[in-house]
Amino acid sequence: MGVEVTGMSIEALDAVPWDRLESALPQHPVEEVPRALRRLALAGGAATEEHCSPLYWCLAAGNGRVPSAATAALPFVVALAADPGPGARVDLVGLLVSLKRAAKRARPDLVDEGWHAEWRRHRDTVLALLGDPDPDVRREAVPLADGVVPLLARWRAETDPAMRLPVLLKLGETAGEEDAGAVEEVRTVLGGVLRDGEPVMKVAALISWARLDPQEPVRRIDLLVETLSDLAVRPRFEEIWYVSDVEEPFPREAVVTWAAELFDHDARTAASFVVRLADAAARTGDAKLSEAVLDEAWRLLVLRPSAAPALLPVAGRLLDDPADPVRLRAAHLLAVLGRESARYADRLATLIDDAGEDSYLEGTVGDYARWALTRIGDPRALPGLVERLYEPYREHYGRGYRISDPRLPDVDAVLVPLRAHADVLLPALREVMRHHAAHNGGHGPLTGAFLKVLKAWGPDALPALPEVVALLDDARGSLSTVEVLAAMGPGAASAEPALRACKPLNWPGHHWNAAWAASHMGGDRTAALRLIGDAVLTEEGPYYGPVHLLADFGTSAAPYADRVRHIMEDTQGLRRAEAALALWSGTGEPKPSISVLEEFVLPIADGGEDYELFGEALRALVRIGTLTPATRAALRTVRGFDGRLARERNYEAFLQDEELRAAIEYLLALP
Repeated sequence: MGVEVTGMSIEALDAVPWDRLESALPQHPVEEVPRALRRLALAGGAATEEHCSPLYWCLAAGNGRVPSAATAALPFVVALAADPGPGARVDLVGLLVSLKRAAKRARPDLVDEGWHAEWRRHRDTVLALLGDPDPDVRREAVPLADGVVPLLARWRAETDPAMRLPVLLKLGETAGEEDAGAVEEVRTVLGGVLRDGEPVMKVAALISWARLDPQEPVRRIDLLVETLSDLAVRPRFEEIWYVSDVEEPFPREAVVTWAAELFDHDARTAASFVVRLADAAARTGDAKLSEAVLDEAWRLLVLRPSAAPALLPVAGRLLDDPADPVRLRAAHLLAVLGRESARYADRLATLIDDAGEDSYLEGTVGDYARWALTRIGDPRALPGLVERLYEPYREHYGRGYRISDPRLPDVDAVLVPLRAHADVLLPALREVMRHHAAHNGGHGPLTGAFLKVLKAWGPDALPALPEVVALLDDARGSLSTVEVLAAMGPGAASAEPALRACKPLNWPGHHWNAAWAASHMGGDRTAALRLIGDAVLTEEGPYYGPVHLLADFGTSAAPYADRVRHIMEDTQGLRRAEAALALWSGTGEPKPSISVLEEFVLPIADGGEDYELFGEALRALVRIGTLTPATRAALRTVRGFDGRLARERNYEAFLQDEELRAAIEYLLALP
């Protein structure tokens, strides 16, 4: 007779031929499975989440597989989860949920052939966990239901609202995958809650119903606004809004996000929902709701440019909120919206020195107000701007910031658009560049950002020539440094000897770029063209040498046109786009080049997301000044998109979207 410890037979465990089985991850060998199961069984009531960790790695690693070890381990995991003795039952039930999900999502050939039969053998024991005496186990087990029947049974039997709510949420999700009869039964339950339930349960019912009919929340938007803005109801969310997989309850503010996502398919209603919640929060002085509203406004704006007119007044009004986190978020929204926020410039100017913060976010109210003014183009942002941008780096290698938004923009993102104010900003910029170099051995975390700014400012950045030349010998930034010298033009001619003498270790093609830069600084263009052209003729693919540099020599580069055409036809991606521009520059003939550049535009009109190559193509087309009919039609389509032309979902999305849309407008205005 086998030895049984907390419901699991050790003898049966030892009888499994584990050495013939596979784990989910090679770095976690299958031997860890029986070892972990044995420890769990022996630990009894003292078992913890840590005891279960090896089983997750070996059996449910999230890599799209259900290995043979999972099939062999399933009876033991089920036995331990069903036994009231072990102390890690919630984690064991979570493991069962992970295995069930993995088997559903994995490709059939990646699921062990015995898995489904083994799961069916233990189905009744697994489903019994939904009615376990331990409420935490019951809640964790909700995703184990294999249809609406066990969920409806649990709904009818359950009396604890904190247990009923996750069942209610799961009903809508599950019914959407079943037949019409099951859907109708679930609708009846949800309708009863919406008619007779308490307010928080009504919100849960509506979220559940949205899985069956996305328009139902639109029809009942009043219910959502009223419940989520009711201060008397707010504590109830933290009493009963529990879900599986999450130990703590969700606060009202988190549920605001759940509710707002119900309108993602309807941009106008989504904006209206945010505005109505903002109005309700203003009436009751609900600062926490105002924070949540601005978070949802941000989530909407980063996706939908069309939401700006409705949400801009909300952010503008909340600049006067007494709560620091609210003012910070409001200023951040006005900053990313740029010139659309111009009507609030005076109020923003009064907030430049506002030190209000949010402990979970980066920066101060004043930081975002100042950035907003720069985006608007208001010179009141300029005094102290460079110093404030540099402050997080002054005594540290880099700023430590959170990934979540709002976040402070990078230095170059703020300064690059301010070329018109270069004379005002350069003295401070030069000073911080010197400080930065002295404290970081020449090249530091901001060197690249400084060089991007100076390159964008071109000849207007000439007073900073000494600071740029000092960076030439630093191999880590030499390419960017050379590009800055080229952008500065003939005024930087005195730096040519230093440029020629620079020998960066990590840049084999330095002599090509040095010659190219020197030609922009007043040097010998003929010699530079010969050096670069010869490299293009002799260098093999896939790089093919510095073909992109030929685009700056105009028709003087015509002798290399055949080679450039070959490169354009033989490459893909960025190199193909660069060769297309160089071919037009050398021949003056737009047709072959614009036909190639069209390849990077048309996919965007069809829902493609390679916005980097799209941007390269637009910039090239702006220089060429000619469009094909297909390109023009595609750009009209893209212009009509209510979405950011960017893959990022942070402040950079606004900057890239603005740049690309400006290029589109310019191109569509061409005759």
